[in-house]
Amino acid sequence: MSRIVAIVGRPNVGKSRFFNRLARKRISIVHDMPGVTRDVVTAEVEDGHYTLLDTGGLGLTGSDTPARITKASEEQVHFAITAANVILFVVDAREGVTALDERIAQLLRRSRKDVILVANKADSGKEKIAEIDQFYRLGFGEPFYLSAEHGNGEAEVREAVLAKLGPEPVETALDKERLDICFVGRPNVGKSSLSNRVLKSDRLIVSDVPGTTRDAVELSFVFRTREGKLWPFKLIDTAGIRAPTKLSSSVEYFSRLRSLEAIHQSDVAFMVLDAMDGVTSQDKAIAGEIVKAAKPIVIVVNKWDLVHEAFRSNLPGMAKYKNARDFRAKFEKAMFDQLFFTPGAPVMFVSALTGHEIERMLRAARALNKRLDTKIPTAKLNAAIVRLSDRTPPASTFGTRFRIYYATQTSTRPFRMKLFCNQERSLTESYRRYLEAGLVKEFGLDGCPIHFDLIGKQNRSAADRIAARNTRKGLRHAAEGEEVINPALLDD
Repeated sequence: MSRIVAIVGRPNVGKSRFFNRLARKRISIVHDMPGVTRDVVTAEVEDGHYTLLDTGGLGLTGSDTPARITKASEEQVHFAITAANVILFVVDAREGVTALDERIAQLLRRSRKDVILVANKADSGKEKIAEIDQFYRLGFGEPFYLSAEHGNGEAEVREAVLAKLGPEPVETALDKERLDICFVGRPNVGKSSLSNRVLKSDRLIVSDVPGTTRDAVELSFVFRTREGKLWPFKLIDTAGIRAPTKLSSSVEYFSRLRSLEAIHQSDVAFMVLDAMDGVTSQDKAIAGEIVKAAKPIVIVVNKWDLVHEAFRSNLPGMAKYKNARDFRAKFEKAMFDQLFFTPGAPVMFVSALTGHEIERMLRAARALNKRLDTKIPTAKLNAAIVRLSDRTPPASTFGTRFRIYYATQTSTRPFRMKLFCNQERSLTESYRRYLEAGLVKEFGLDGCPIHFDLIGKQNRSAADRIAARNTRKGLRHAAEGEEVINPALLDD
């Protein structure tokens, strides 16, 4: 992370809108309410190859921002200033310089970093822009006038940033191996604490106030294992995903959208549960979103240290368990009863507080990522389907029993299987889950969702006319190791 640009300034001067414009995508939540951005939000800017940081506004106040979160937000701004090579100091072009602007300027001058002064909201005509002498008083020369809303002045700021950063670095082998991961879950299950543990720093705000994290925060890092190996990752720490019916503001609505988008951007998703709460209906809904996005999933049961503490303290609720091992076994069984649609997902019982099993958790993500490139020979896939169908034949629905004539894998990342069958509607959801779980177990695809594309008789193209020739007998030949005839060569 040798090329870092941080955006700082007081609340509500347009930093997040400016951030989104430089990043060329909507990442930070833009809202008129001061204090929406609390953590340091990051994005990789491709034209320039640098990391852009959006910070919470310094000097946050208000009933929605308790004092401890205000303090933590300001600590994150100090973190960004320390980490940055170039700082974009944003002020309001119409309001001019305030006392808080001068306080921030003093802080920036002490940092001895390269500072570019940006006067935002310069979109109302020159007559409404404050006197330039006010901005010179800050000690960073003439400002770049910008309208983050309309894009005026953006090109000049980009050029100034690149001039300060210098030549672009050469991509390393570690950069090419980088794995994108995200922690998702309900509010307050410890996602930010887990992020800080893998980052080995207090990079993200941790608070018992629900909703502390509102944006999805991205950060590249390299994890050093106990053996000294280097594992490159990009972490996306998301806001807690609330149920749609419990969203109390537009800020929470957009936070939810950012978190769901983070799932789609990741290679592997960590589904975080609270060890003391078990699986709630909202946990089940979030896991469903991960499966819907066709992303591999690692189930992370956090706060395992509290379970051991509960046994040491002889809490009444623990009397029905023999020990922590018995608690774990029963927790896992009850969990998969609820999350039955995540077949084979690895389960990690971890503690963000103590670091218990954190390295093993990251190792599981790397193993899952390698698993995504598995290619299954057609003959073996069809043989497995024959065995599954013989073991548990599908029930008759709509007067017809579902039958698969032929199957082939069409893609990895995610796994997609094309099933040539008699009728698509005859495949029930329970039998689909049975087939998926069976194939996951057969081919060691633990934690990787499988999507089935069904091709019924009535929907086959000329190239797909396999049903007439590749019958049950043909599948049994496949089971014996023979390759099934290419359906494109068959006709009626």
